[in-house]
Amino acid sequence: MSFNLAVFKTRTLSAIIFGAIMIGGLIYNQWTFLVLFAVINFGCWWEFHRLMDKIEPTYKDLPNLLRYIMILIGFSYMLYMSNPQSYPIGKWNLHDIGGYLLMGFSGLFLLGLLAFYKKISINNLLSLLAGFLYISLSWGLMIKLRGRLNIYEQTDAGLIIPIVLIATIWVNDTMAYITGSLFGKRPLSPVSPKKTWEGTISGAILAIMVISYGGHALIGLPFRLLILISFIASIMGTFGDLLESKLKRLAGVKDSGSIMPGHGGFLDRFDSLLLATPYVWLFADMFL
Repeated sequence: MSFNLAVFKTRTLSAIIFGAIMIGGLIYNQWTFLVLFAVINFGCWWEFHRLMDKIEPTYKDLPNLLRYIMILIGFSYMLYMSNPQSYPIGKWNLHDIGGYLLMGFSGLFLLGLLAFYKKISINNLLSLLAGFLYISLSWGLMIKLRGRLNIYEQTDAGLIIPIVLIATIWVNDTMAYITGSLFGKRPLSPVSPKKTWEGTISGAILAIMVISYGGHALIGLPFRLLILISFIASIMGTFGDLLESKLKRLAGVKDSGSIMPGHGGFLDRFDSLLLATPYVWLFADMFL
């Protein structure tokens, strides 16, 4: 695809504003981190329901009550995945509160199924489950990554993996767009015709190099750790992008939303991170 300067300027400006909000939420403290991803969780769910309404005709028959309860189940799961030491509320903590809310909303969901069973199909239930696995499971694991306080035996260490993960996705997306626009010739997939092999490969290589060398030189993080995390994030992030592109193609829409000029909606902006997060969490849980 050819390089469009006007589009690039729009994307860059909105990315700067969006990046400032993201960085502030990520690094200020653990509470802003949680609030940031809670907002992202709600935004992703809202757009997911809109896409499913277009993809599956019977999904429109799904009662709004069950849609909202499922969103709240996802949010409760995020709270449950928080580190009890990081989010104290008097004698309580968000982990325990999330557990109680998770049980309560799950019970309400079962009651809703009994009340509206005539309007619910198996496909609709599977779509809701897929939405939970696609959206809230990923953000819950992101909160879990933030709660890893013992990596280097310091309180702020929980930021290391999320920051490396998110930075890799940003660098990969930016470099893939620029190099693909300038040099891309061979389409990566029919699902996303504008993506090219040249942009995808060069974006991943540049992201791994920038994050690995930059993180090691500037902050002193282990080089091997940075390479592995950035590699996983780049590869799975690309698959996440293609997955969301498939959903949009099935729905017949260009963007999932319009929250960011030049970038689309929540799912458009976080599609790569949604799929990369579970795999990075799995790597961290198994090997760190």
